[in-house]
Amino acid sequence: MAQVSLSSVQLIDRNGCFNVAGLDHFVRATELANHGVSYTVVAVMGPQSSGKSTLLNHLFGTKFIEMDASEGRSQTTQGIWIEKCAGIMPFTIAMDLEGTDGSERGEDDTAFEKQSALFALAIADVVLINMWCHDIGREHAANKPLLKTVFQVMMRLFGPRKTTLLFVIRDKTKTSLEKLDPILRRDIEKIWDAVPKPEAHKSTPLSEFFNVEVIALSSYEEKEEQFKEQVAELRERFFHSISPGGLAGDRRGVVPASGFSLSAKRIWKDIKENKDLDLPAHKVMVATVRCEEIANEKLHSLFANEVLFTFISLAGITGLIRTLFVSQYLVDLLQGWLALEADIQVHPVPEFRKRLDAVLDTCLSEYDRETIYFDDDVRTVKRQYLQSKALEEAYKRVPNWPAPTPAPAPPLAPARASIWSNLPAAVSVAVSVAGFVVNYLS
Repeated sequence: MAQVSLSSVQLIDRNGCFNVAGLDHFVRATELANHGVSYTVVAVMGPQSSGKSTLLNHLFGTKFIEMDASEGRSQTTQGIWIEKCAGIMPFTIAMDLEGTDGSERGEDDTAFEKQSALFALAIADVVLINMWCHDIGREHAANKPLLKTVFQVMMRLFGPRKTTLLFVIRDKTKTSLEKLDPILRRDIEKIWDAVPKPEAHKSTPLSEFFNVEVIALSSYEEKEEQFKEQVAELRERFFHSISPGGLAGDRRGVVPASGFSLSAKRIWKDIKENKDLDLPAHKVMVATVRCEEIANEKLHSLFANEVLFTFISLAGITGLIRTLFVSQYLVDLLQGWLALEADIQVHPVPEFRKRLDAVLDTCLSEYDRETIYFDDDVRTVKRQYLQSKALEEAYKRVPNWPAPTPAPAPPLAPARASIWSNLPAAVSVAVSVAGFVVNYLS
């Protein structure tokens, strides 16, 4: 379907198809999932050929495809593209939207325009709205249909999200920003007042939904150096953008980074199905799915890696090579569990539950670390699920649980029997591991 690279990724094509593989690749390649809630999304929207991609590239060091003005004005960006911004802290994702009112779609085809605007408002913390300086104050300006679309679709987000709208006035004339700013804000308020609203938001002011900021830039084609200087100043505002007082300092309802991929997919699916977006409920849904996935990953790490770890231990693989197969967390976890399992099969262990709890604490602590930014109620429920399933699995794997009296020693020490009973699987893993080591060292 869409292109995938380490730079920009086409997230949604012009036909509305979501690039699942591309987004998963982007998340892995950029290690987005490791950033908790310390990330932000910046989207840009505006008329076609207004320099949106050019602005993002100069602002964030991205590599979105730009229009070649010498070839005439035509559609460059199709669909929605994303890219990690270079050198910006916190982790910042730039989102480049297809331009509005392009001749390629025709004047009556506004469905994708509205869908992409709704997606940007549901995902982004800051939305740059590109507009021409000569349109300010005009009744039939090119930006007015776009603003109406933005405000109308915001009503479908089921509650204020507090997005920052940063209006970027392009090709600034001699008229100062001090004179342009109040005129633009009056236009924005008039459009907001005229937009039909549900009963719950009839009297809700614009400021409840949006922070509005206005900046002006010189013409890139006629005053390139001045444009670059102004963009460099604007770039500084995106550092620490989620800190109090920052551009996105009072954002709400942030989805933790490890749930970003799932969240984006589900939001686009709901938009395509023309459903209103209940973002609070959506956030709980993402937490439910991700916390359960993480809980299952912890269960898998405890019980499904036993054979691999046993082979690595028997083969005497240590140090750097061992870290290629298992993390230090897994080493600590499995050493504790395998030692306990071996002991309980040989003889009763007086402090079995205490030692088991110590093993499970390691597992639960890792779960807590990975789910810390998700909904507290969901985290707690899934933590209890993890603890219950881990205990249930432990019961299954200890044949003489509980052991009220010493059991006669079996002919072969069960700790060794455990290894030999898993020999076929261990041999299979050994072949794979050996091949990996050979390839790695060669």
